[in-house]
Amino acid sequence: MQNFLLLTQIILSVLITITILLQAQSGGLGAGFGERSASTQSYHTRRGLEKVVFYATIILAALIALNSIAILANS
Repeated sequence: MQNFLLLTQIILSVLITITILLQAQSGGLGAGFGERSASTQSYHTRRGLEKVVFYATIILAALIALNSIAILANS
């Protein structure tokens, strides 16, 4: 059972990494260092595939947390 939980944790970690990278917006390198422009201060509504990826990231984070608790309880 421990091996299954560890393998599941690895798979979930890879999936959440992919979903986070898919959320990267085209703000450029300056947005990562705190430079602000008019486009970064506006309200943004998620639609379509962007919304699905956003919710998938939340679900994967919850699954990682639950899986981590299961790993601790199983050891």
